[in-house]
Amino acid sequence: MSTDQTAEPPKRRRGATRQKLERPRPVDVHVGGRVRLRRTMLGMSQEKLGDAIGLTFQQVQKYERGTNRIGSSRLWELSKVLDVPVSFFFDDMATDVAGNTPPALPGLAESGSPAYEPDTLAKRETLELVRAYYKIRNQKVRKRVFELAKALAKAEDA
Repeated sequence: MSTDQTAEPPKRRRGATRQKLERPRPVDVHVGGRVRLRRTMLGMSQEKLGDAIGLTFQQVQKYERGTNRIGSSRLWELSKVLDVPVSFFFDDMATDVAGNTPPALPGLAESGSPAYEPDTLAKRETLELVRAYYKIRNQKVRKRVFELAKALAKAEDA
């Protein structure tokens, strides 16, 4: 190659044009919050969760804040370790968060979820109740406690 020829510019990597976002996306913050909620409900530390899925506790912190997005395979691992369906991470998403996503194709959208009261799950009483519930080792007894709570709530509504 002679010195008067210009070199070709380096090829861009696929996805290299994506701009870094200044702040986390609302959906990522919501999903991270649900990870934190479930981890806390189980009384699990960030370090223990990180060990279970092969990450550092700092990475778990970033996921929980929504700073780093959680990929589908990692979300699957989290659902298994935290013993919840993948849909749990998207449950109770506020309307304004869900409204920031592209619209679904007609006929493919699911019906809307009921109104969400954000502070209910964050209350200490709720977390203590859930922790106590999961300390019941006998699955049959735990199910009976669950059915009792549902019956009490139904009687309250009547």
